[in-house]
Amino acid sequence: MTDKTQFQIIPGSDDLAKIERDLRFHPASTANPATLTRVDIESFNRDGYLKGLPIFDSVEIAEIRAYFDGLLSQALASGADSYSISSAHLKHGRVYDILCHPRIVALVKDLLGDDVIGWGTHFFCKMPHDGKRVAWHQDASYWPLDRSKTVTVWLAIDDADIANGCMQFLAGSHEFGHLTYRPSSPEEHNVLDQTVENAEQYGTPVVDDLRAGEVSIHSDLLLHGSEANDSGRRRCGLTLRYCSADVRAGLDWNQKGVVLCGSDPSGHWANPKRPAID
Repeated sequence: MTDKTQFQIIPGSDDLAKIERDLRFHPASTANPATLTRVDIESFNRDGYLKGLPIFDSVEIAEIRAYFDGLLSQALASGADSYSISSAHLKHGRVYDILCHPRIVALVKDLLGDDVIGWGTHFFCKMPHDGKRVAWHQDASYWPLDRSKTVTVWLAIDDADIANGCMQFLAGSHEFGHLTYRPSSPEEHNVLDQTVENAEQYGTPVVDDLRAGEVSIHSDLLLHGSEANDSGRRRCGLTLRYCSADVRAGLDWNQKGVVLCGSDPSGHWANPKRPAID
């Protein structure tokens, strides 16, 4: 590992600067995984991701897609954009159900250990020809979590490939710890507001092409991004965020966290109930 700096503070973020954070990669250490294989665990620790893991069959994902279509129609009608449906498990019962889905939680448990918290849900929906890209970035840069023991599960709602702007990883980049970034400029048409310069020096590019119903899983320190969707097809994915129960969240983000398996002995995470409205 090249950068073993502990408790690195992110410049320019007053809120995050108040939180002591250990932004180093914590390898998965499950000796006898129940769903993944030992080779999968080794691959995740080496590369920072897994991809192409089947979760939902064609009928199941078609139902989820139809449900999302309804959420998207409501968001657009209200004047919001296609990237605005965030923390959806706190508002929509069916998104809560996906966050808690046992097939997904089983994969995460093999990476994070017995005590798993689900705390984030965000639809990233690139409409056809929307012209927006996602610059190379690390998820950990955005989150007020005190240690890097969290993963993102990216569920493909639509088929995702290079043509419609699928995600790409820089394999092995998680080993460098937290990296310096700069604010994005408007002319970059970046969905997010951060850019890591010359990111390709930190890892090997990998295309995260997924069939609808498949997931990929990546470390919060893995550099990733995506190009604009220049095709006539939509590209929607649901990001599901998980951490181990010993992680502490600042800025009241603990209110988002659902105890999915094991326990939360400290009671740090609020463990909200399933919303009544689907």
